[in-house]
Parts: sequence; C-alpha cells; structure tokens
Amino acid sequence: MPVLKGKELRVVGFLCNWCSYGGADTAGVGRFSQPTDLRIVRVPCSGRVDPLFIIKALISGADGVLVSGCHPRDCHYSHGNFYARRRLETLKSFLPALGIDPERFQYTWVSASEGQRWKNVVSTFVEKVHQLGHAPHIEDAVPYLPLAAAGDALRAPLRPLAYPPAGSLAQSLERLRERIRAALPELDCVIGWQQGYDALHATPLFMRKPEDVDKLTWGPLNVHNLATYLPQFKNRKVGVVVKGCDSRSVIELLQEKLIEPDNVRVFGMPCEGVVDVTQVQKALGTDDGGDHAGTAPASMSVEGDVLTVTGATPAQLKLADVVAEKCRTCDTPSPLLGEVVEGVASTPAGAPPAAPPGLDALDAMTPEQRRGFWRGQMERCLRCYACRNACPMCVCRDQCIGESRDPHWTTQEGNVREKLQFQIIHALHLAGRCTECGECQRACPVNIPVLALKQWMNRSVRDLFDYRAGMDVEAVPPLLSFAVEEKNIKEHGL
Repeated sequence: MPVLKGKELRVVGFLCNWCSYGGADTAGVGRFSQPTDLRIVRVPCSGRVDPLFIIKALISGADGVLVSGCHPRDCHYSHGNFYARRRLETLKSFLPALGIDPERFQYTWVSASEGQRWKNVVSTFVEKVHQLGHAPHIEDAVPYLPLAAAGDALRAPLRPLAYPPAGSLAQSLERLRERIRAALPELDCVIGWQQGYDALHATPLFMRKPEDVDKLTWGPLNVHNLATYLPQFKNRKVGVVVKGCDSRSVIELLQEKLIEPDNVRVFGMPCEGVVDVTQVQKALGTDDGGDHAGTAPASMSVEGDVLTVTGATPAQLKLADVVAEKCRTCDTPSPLLGEVVEGVASTPAGAPPAAPPGLDALDAMTPEQRRGFWRGQMERCLRCYACRNACPMCVCRDQCIGESRDPHWTTQEGNVREKLQFQIIHALHLAGRCTECGECQRACPVNIPVLALKQWMNRSVRDLFDYRAGMDVEAVPPLLSFAVEEKNIKEHGL
C-alpha cells in the first residue's frame, strides 16, 4: 500500500515477539494492506521496552512510536505487560514536559491471531502521525529563557517559616549533640553539618570523635541532603543527621534495600526552611560568590523569620524571600523517622502541597516554548554530572548509562540533544523514587532548573498511583510493582 498522503514519515514500532509480532506476521500472510512508514523492532516482551527507548527515538527524529504487546492477563512471561503498562502510561504523561505531543506515542495490545486488528492499529496510528506531520526537533526550537525567578520570591511558602529564639535553638542543638555522643561508640561515624568557609555556607561534617560533635551546627544553611553519603557506607554502621525532607530520602533508600536499617541511625530536628545561598548573595550584592576579601559576611544568625547578616554589607532579610524553592511547598518539616529532638515545626494541619514554582513556570509554557526552554537551558549545560553526583538516589555512578560505552547509549558530544537525553535519563530513573530534595538543582553550577523535570514526573506518578516517594518504609515504589486492575489506567487500544 502506498504511504498515506504521499509522504513517508518515520514511525518506530516495538513489538512483543510472542503476540504482536505474530499478529503483524499474520496480517502480512493475510495480505492485509498496511502503511509502509512503520519500522519494527522485535523485543522479547513489552516489559523489556525501557521508556528510554521511546524517548531516544522521539528526540532523535522519529515522528511517532508505537509499542504493542500481549493483552493484559495473557503475557507469555505472566506479568511483563503489567509492568510495561505502568511505565508506558507514566511516560506518556511525561512527554509534554519536553514539548513533545503525547499523541506521537501510543501503546496497545495485539495477539498473534489478530491480524486484522494489527492492520487497524497500525493504520490508525500512522494516520494520526500523518495528521501531526513531521516531529519538530529541539535543535530547531527558538531558545526561550523566561525570567521566572523574579516572581518566585513573591510566592508565600506553604507554611509560615520561623526559627525558634536563639536560646531555645541552642538547647535543642545541645540535646541533639548529647544523643550523638551517646551513640558514637557504636558507629563508624555520624554525618552532620558544620560551619563552612564563610558565614553563608555550611559543609558536611563527619563526626568520628566526641570532640567532632561540638562542631555540629543547625540552621538555614544546612542545605545538603546528607542521605547522599549513606550508600557509600554499605555494611558499616553509620549515623546521619536529617531535616524532614532528607528523611524521605533515607526512607526511599531503605525501601529499595540500598541501605540496611540495622546499620543506620537517624538523628534530626524540625526544619524551618533552608536558604538559597544564591538569593542571599544577590540580596547582599555579593553574587560573585561572597568569598572575596571585603565582601564576605562576618556572621549570620536567624531568629523567627529574619536573617541577620553582619559584615561589609549588613542586612536583615526575610526568610521567606530567600528560602530555597523546595521549602515553599514542603509539608514534611519534621523527620519521618529517627531520633527527633523535641520541637514542633510551624506547619498547618492538613495543608496540601502547592505546585512548586519551577513546575508552575513549566506548566504556563506552550509546547513550542518548552522545547525552546530546554534548548536554551541545555546550551548552558556543562555536562559536569554534578546533578547526578548530588542525588541520593543515584547509586549506580560507576555504571552510569550516561557514561557507559557498553552499551554506548549516549555520546560525549556537547550538543543540545545529548545533554537533554542525559537529563531525561536521570528523570526517568528517578520516576516514583525522587523525593524532591532539590540537590540536583542546587549542585548545578549554572543554575539549570533540572528539578522541574523530576517534579513533573512525580506529579504524574502521584496522579496515576496516588504515591509519594519516601513517605512509608513499607511501601513499594509503583514502577517496581503492578496491579491487575489499575484504578487510573484504561486498557489502551487503537
């Protein structure tokens, strides 16, 4: 059959060997007319179709991608298509974040005996792709870099942010130190925070001796998620000091058995928000780094909702104006597990998390603007992997697919497509696992809002499976499980 409308597009099909590939063969034997645009890739099972296959095809120039497997409850490997259904549905809801029309991707089920159904499926999908036309390439998008950050600071946080009086905070911190000292003989070390190289920075502290505990600090500069270090202490007993958001990462690591509960002691206190140091430096006029002679603040203190900075540029700043983006929608200010020092965080009961500012900005864009947005951001990307290295859930760094040569999944070319593909790999690997700690975005040396991709994916997972990562040690991440009857997923068919 001639291609539809006289032009041939590039449509990729991933077909299950046992059913859909057999159905395509049945259609061929039956001489059913079919469009010639489809290029078939034969796979053992639809459960073996990694969402990265679809993404790579779409951003590499495919005009459409079709995945087809055995009907649910009729999989050759029992459960493969149940897992596939969850992954593919989540991917479909993620595509708009990249400016890709979700209609360019479809998945369905065709058995080996359904030659006529296969003919209808492929004809319907290819005709839909022809109506959409050639897929736009991210390299051709007009760069779009909205200055959304100016409006972000005006948004009120979900809860009032106010640290207790200095004396009360010091007492709580001393009680925390006492608990750590008591536990230290049983542990190789306890990871916390200490004063950094200037008054605006704190750095990780590895406490191995009682005198090290005296260096432990607590306050709005404790920005690091120390759970990132825990997988490096496998089979060793270690303690970690956490904020509420950090405790979610510890829970997720426990869920996936990346750390052992018997080897980890968790300490913490309620958190009233951490600052975005870049915003503080801008407010002080020291956004060159704040560590040059004559510009570095001499000290910084917090009480209530006010930061007091002394030094060459003394100032009083409202905490809500310079707080990190993740704190604006945080509803877990107190650690969800561990030995928590007494104290109650200022959070209204039952307040639902609002959409994060970065996700709001992405939602407001058109598909064309999103493509331009990511093109502009990826042109600035250094491919330094700081976002990956700071992530507590990225534990396969020595075998990272972004750097692997076997398989050679991505290249080291500095073009927009390869850089975006790496960020997509990161987001997809964190689907249903990301606790939105914000470390990826904080670690980025050029301030690319990569967290927005994870937040979009998290929203998709929450809408589909009513699941938030890092809330329950006994829970199973939704993309690591399946349900025969899905509440929010229909039986897809073309």
